[in-house]
Amino acid sequence: MAVVFTCTNFTLPLAVMFVVALAITFKRVKKFARIAWDALTVECSVVALTQTTAPPQGQSQSESPPGTVVPTSVNYHFTRQCNYKCGFCFHTAKTSFVLPLETAKKGLRLLAEAGMEKVNFSGGEPFIKDRGRYVGQLVMFCKSELGLPSVSIVSNGSLITEDWFNKYGEWLDILAISCDSFDEETNRRIGRHQTGKDHLRCLRQVRTWCQQYKVAFKINSVVNRYNIDEDMSSEIMELNPIRWKVFQCLLIGGENAGPEALRDAEDMVITDQQFDQFVKRHEQVTCLVPESNEKMRDSYLILDEYMRFLDCREGRKEPSRSLLDVGVQSAIQRSGFDEKMFFKRGGKYTWSKADLKLDW
Repeated sequence: MAVVFTCTNFTLPLAVMFVVALAITFKRVKKFARIAWDALTVECSVVALTQTTAPPQGQSQSESPPGTVVPTSVNYHFTRQCNYKCGFCFHTAKTSFVLPLETAKKGLRLLAEAGMEKVNFSGGEPFIKDRGRYVGQLVMFCKSELGLPSVSIVSNGSLITEDWFNKYGEWLDILAISCDSFDEETNRRIGRHQTGKDHLRCLRQVRTWCQQYKVAFKINSVVNRYNIDEDMSSEIMELNPIRWKVFQCLLIGGENAGPEALRDAEDMVITDQQFDQFVKRHEQVTCLVPESNEKMRDSYLILDEYMRFLDCREGRKEPSRSLLDVGVQSAIQRSGFDEKMFFKRGGKYTWSKADLKLDW
């Protein structure tokens, strides 16, 4: 271990005493001469190879410096493109940009070095890029090279194939499929459909593949005015996901609200009371994890397609500079991330399939 003593504004007597001490420690002339020169300059760093630095008073060796935000769980929306047109979408197809694969890997490595434990790939639709190969390569990289405890994907499920599971399934911990209704007409009204695709059939097919290829299965639902009165209990319990995340429809300026938005979700929003009623109707579903607008808004670390953190505190997305340009800590300070709410909403849970001990 090495320790760095920083010498600033040394007086000459102190410098001399310091150099004498070094001379006793370091008997080789060349090393002594170099260190002596450094010690007598106004600012220097001396490396003593046999010591360790004591942390500042009140801070343990494992703690991060004050002001540091650890990106424990990151949601990387690497594409905005999608084959569905959900009316409440909050990450719409405003660009077609996707980072080159190796550049994306570089950014993910920086995040892992900063403390990321879980990455969730989302969109847009993650399987639309290179027919799933792009996200598959990122999944494999994060698990096999970065060694992340958890790698997950959120998808609408319509573009996933069994061949993808065969190639990449072993590296994926959790696959979440978005499903807002078990009535196809309701899904069409919401926009969660594509001509020629049966959303519910895709959902059930992916559930089967998850079981077969040992990937933990999850369902995400957005509660809005089109499904607010539905009871989804029996279908959810039949599919038996590890978690059923239920979100309250959220307005984000520039995405699904306002003159610059590609979607208009104004007529899809529900009240807090309506959301609470939906949750109460499904309280017997043990895997239910409800998230109101209050819990959602600032408790996610969201990266966009340029690897910029998105600050949603003012009801719209304000991007930081890309972490590829300024580093993780500089970028994350502009994320608006509420770490306390992240833990309060249960943002950290058993998210590695190795620890879930599922009955495959």
